[in-house]
Amino acid sequence: QVQLVESGGGLVQAGGSLRLSCAASGRTSSTYSMAWFRQAPGKERDLVAAISWSGSNTAYTDSVKGRFTISRDNAKNTVYLQMNSLKPEDTAVYYCAAVVGTWYRIHQWEYDYWGQGTQVTVSS
Repeated sequence: QVQLVESGGGLVQAGGSLRLSCAASGRTSSTYSMAWFRQAPGKERDLVAAISWSGSNTAYTDSVKGRFTISRDNAKNTVYLQMNSLKPEDTAVYYCAAVVGTWYRIHQWEYDYWGQGTQVTVSS
């Protein structure tokens, strides 16, 4: 079992930045691919960004390309999401997810472990 705990959410003005962190604990000796998803009120949970075990391969949803960066520090069992140039439409609960394997996945049903989520609110 792996436990994921997100942090770093909050309220920010449009154009501002936030850095989300997701710390993994438990059975972290395996190789895990990680991702960030988000869910706005009344909407589906969608992929924001995903990263392979090595960190060499990443994927982003089109709406965040050029603004968000996913990265990871395997020595710290932590994955990050740097969010710049935030927009009101980025407002959502952001979830960290993990799945055993070296290559990233893009569908939420492919991920086995989830954090509790952290709220990001961007004011206009």
